[in-house]
Amino acid sequence: MPDRRAAKLLCLALLCLVAYGRSLTLPLFQDDYPMIADAQRYGPASGFAALVRDGWPLPRATIYWLSYVLWMLFGPRPVAYHMTSLAIHIANTFLLWWICRSWAPMRSAALYAAAFFAVHEGHQEAVMWFSAAGELLMFMFGAAALFCWRNAVSAKHSDVWAMGSFLLYCVALFSKESAFVFLPLFLLVTPVSEWRFTSRLLLPHFAAALAVAVFIVSTRGQSFRFSDGSFSLHAPFWITWTNSYVRLLWIWGWIAGVWLIFRTGPSLRRHAVPALVWVGIALIPYSFLTYMHRIPSRQVYLASAGLAMLVGLAMAHLLNLNRRIAMAVGAVIVLHNAGYLWTRKHEQFLERAAPTEALISLARKTEGPIWVRCFPGPRIVAEQAVRLATGRSPETLLWNDASHPPLGPVTTFCNERR
Repeated sequence: MPDRRAAKLLCLALLCLVAYGRSLTLPLFQDDYPMIADAQRYGPASGFAALVRDGWPLPRATIYWLSYVLWMLFGPRPVAYHMTSLAIHIANTFLLWWICRSWAPMRSAALYAAAFFAVHEGHQEAVMWFSAAGELLMFMFGAAALFCWRNAVSAKHSDVWAMGSFLLYCVALFSKESAFVFLPLFLLVTPVSEWRFTSRLLLPHFAAALAVAVFIVSTRGQSFRFSDGSFSLHAPFWITWTNSYVRLLWIWGWIAGVWLIFRTGPSLRRHAVPALVWVGIALIPYSFLTYMHRIPSRQVYLASAGLAMLVGLAMAHLLNLNRRIAMAVGAVIVLHNAGYLWTRKHEQFLERAAPTEALISLARKTEGPIWVRCFPGPRIVAEQAVRLATGRSPETLLWNDASHPPLGPVTTFCNERR
């Protein structure tokens, strides 16, 4: 039995590599450089006071701690950051498998749900873009807390498991502001008959989430997230939530849903309901956008676990009916997702990184100042990219929108790609 479990875990890890292995060759992207620069301030132990004083970085502390460690060990080498993101994604895939195995409605679908989650392209930004690794970290600590919670419930309300769940959930709260969304997921994976008896075990989780929420609200004036369109109570929530729900299910979620409705019995259809509810709950904190009516792919990482459960249920049923057809469908799913990631998405990420990479390349080859006539991104991105990647001072870059360059020998840079 242990050998079989190890083999399944190895297969899941290989599926993650098949889908996202090419991302290891990508450079860092625009937002990565300012984030790593912030990590140099907030990441070391001496920076904890600044982390608390500034307020807005505290709910994302783990990404700064992780980034600082990676910087100290590997410097600006992109492969180290992408390997870390991929390793966390593999760990999250394992966690999803363990959660489904311990949750009765999803037990039969556990392996297939985790396999789909491993290769799903819909949450690719969270895995391929290191600045979005906060989503990975929140999922890892939140899912680990959820797994401990499942064990606390099944082990006759074990206080040891409950304490482990609480501590891990606290770390999740310092990984992303949206970590409070795990609270309803704790209840979702708990039988209704157990709610009354488990409520006391969940009280510390609610208290911690409330404390962090009060802190976030009290420091909202310092956080750009409340002013850049990322979160507003005046946002068209229902439009964004509905649109994002429909888009996330496309295409394999819709196929799985149709199969479960028309080709399975009432029992399996009832099992699909928690998966759909999971998706809906996980999208809620991200649906208060004002700058567009769909949630970015990096922010559907948690919701895609519910999608994976839905697909896993359909695959488990198909496997019982016809193993060969199920294996063929599984191969198509892997090829579809991995192929899309290795071609179109890979090219899009390269295009996104191209202006910054061009500026870094020029800074490495040029000793004198560089006159930046146009750059498709904030000024801080260019300055921190040059500083971190080449070791040169940000003052190397001269910013001037005039028609003539500054006096003296300079090298001109202009890249208007967007």
